[in-house]
Amino acid sequence: MRIVSIKTQTNSHIAVELDAGFAKLDFENIPPVHSFPDSTIELIRDWDSLKPRVALSDTDSLIAKSEVQLRAPIANPGKIICIGKNYAKHAQEMGSDPPSIPVVFSKFNSAIAAPGAEIVLPKISQKVDFEAELVVVIGKAGRFIDRADAMSHVFGYCCGNDISARDWQKEKPGGQWLLGKTFDSFAPLGPCIVTADSIPDPHQLEISLRLNGETMQHSNTSHLIFPIDFLIAHLSQFVTLEPGDLIFTGTPSGVGAGRNPAMFLKPGDRLEVEIEGIGTLSNQVVDC
Repeated sequence: MRIVSIKTQTNSHIAVELDAGFAKLDFENIPPVHSFPDSTIELIRDWDSLKPRVALSDTDSLIAKSEVQLRAPIANPGKIICIGKNYAKHAQEMGSDPPSIPVVFSKFNSAIAAPGAEIVLPKISQKVDFEAELVVVIGKAGRFIDRADAMSHVFGYCCGNDISARDWQKEKPGGQWLLGKTFDSFAPLGPCIVTADSIPDPHQLEISLRLNGETMQHSNTSHLIFPIDFLIAHLSQFVTLEPGDLIFTGTPSGVGAGRNPAMFLKPGDRLEVEIEGIGTLSNQVVDC
């Protein structure tokens, strides 16, 4: 199932993407203790009880894709957890060895950007870069999760773009990873959440990024150093993972900072992150 958050001229809806358009998500026989979910996080939190009651609006009532604006599938996650250097070739192009334990950092919620939204270049950075990533959406809360049970905590998957100001991340005193990664609009997300039951193996997905139509990154999630089940088990030793939390799983090689000469984003650039089985996340770069 491909779950989207859409905005029409009159309202906002949680919907399911079909080939012919968007079907508003409805539920049959919701017991009185349940209210209709008005956010994706509420839907995820109650998914086990709501899923058997899923009903789609009549196909005659499909909303045309041209008539809606896609919103970020999760606009206000509790946590945005990011994994650095999780592909060996990317670690190498950034001048380091593959890590022995996950490199973990985070972004603030204000970094989330919708499909089609603008990525805004900050006034105080001249080295803004791109990073195509598979994003895991947590579905079931947990702490001290066993690795053998970790995948049962996954609700689904998105495309993500870990936009990064390299001059702040790398060149400021102490290495300002958080600030370099969390400018407003630096976490484009979408275009949908594909539920976990629709992705047979998230570790066998082609992943790529195109800059103005030219492929800059291309790999496969089979090359993740730390796979998803390991990451979930590892992270849950530190924090409680909750429904709607996001895990950006790392980027493959080909980023702008790893090129010779280095290549950074400029106004007018268009970025497209494409992941097999999920879709394409497209965003335009603009000046502040």
